[in-house]
Amino acid sequence: MLSTITQHLSEETVDHTAVAGELRQDDIIVNTVSLAQPWQWIEKGWRDLIAAKHYSLTYGAVIVLISGLLTLGLLREDLGFMVPFLAAGFYLLAPVIGLGLYQMSARLERREPLRFCHFLEAWKGNQGQLGVITAGLLIIMQLWMMSNFVLFALLYSGMHPPLDNFFSTVFLSGQQNTFALASISVGFILAWLAYAISAISVPMLMDREVDGFTAIRTSVRAVTQNWAAMTLWAMLIVMFIGIGLLTFYVGLFITMPLVGHATWHAYRDIVPASAQT
Repeated sequence: MLSTITQHLSEETVDHTAVAGELRQDDIIVNTVSLAQPWQWIEKGWRDLIAAKHYSLTYGAVIVLISGLLTLGLLREDLGFMVPFLAAGFYLLAPVIGLGLYQMSARLERREPLRFCHFLEAWKGNQGQLGVITAGLLIIMQLWMMSNFVLFALLYSGMHPPLDNFFSTVFLSGQQNTFALASISVGFILAWLAYAISAISVPMLMDREVDGFTAIRTSVRAVTQNWAAMTLWAMLIVMFIGIGLLTFYVGLFITMPLVGHATWHAYRDIVPASAQT
């Protein structure tokens, strides 16, 4: 009798282990998207912006205000050379900055009422795993900033431009073309890495109870599987956010909410709601 019960329990343990292993190996479904769909994401994002204009534009205004205050703070401390790096960092952290906008689009999708503090609502839903993604993006930003100084030290031994003139001296003077090329190349690699791991991972972590590594793996697979469409999407993000940055952040009032809402629809098209694990 005891041996029969033991055998039965052993078989159940094996079955549960096999099922768990099978579930771990199953990947979240990733759809193939066309080149036309990034434009549709922008169109859907615009519709969400109009539908939630009071909340979306307030969100954009807060982003403009914070960006302006950070820039003024750097200029006041004679750290103006850091402003271009701050702008580059905005691109890297934009997936997390748009968290509240994804929450708004998700609520619109479910026909739920909107409210303020959507960012905190979205963050609290999966804050541990969102923290992992945020920390990873911050590390990539720090690597890019540090790599610029390291590359300059390696390529131009003995030449030390003043920190307040670092960016203009190195990138705009035309006298350090080797460094500029190396810096842009490293920046491109790190930016593409950041884009690949965060393109859909942040809205996924807000939407589903998955771990950060699963979300990152799914995001990388989405970008590589749809490289043409996702490259176009990356270019559109760069263009819209660039407009906001080049207008002394004022344009971010509209372009950041637009990109944020559109990113939610990109996630929805690539990882459909029916593909729950």
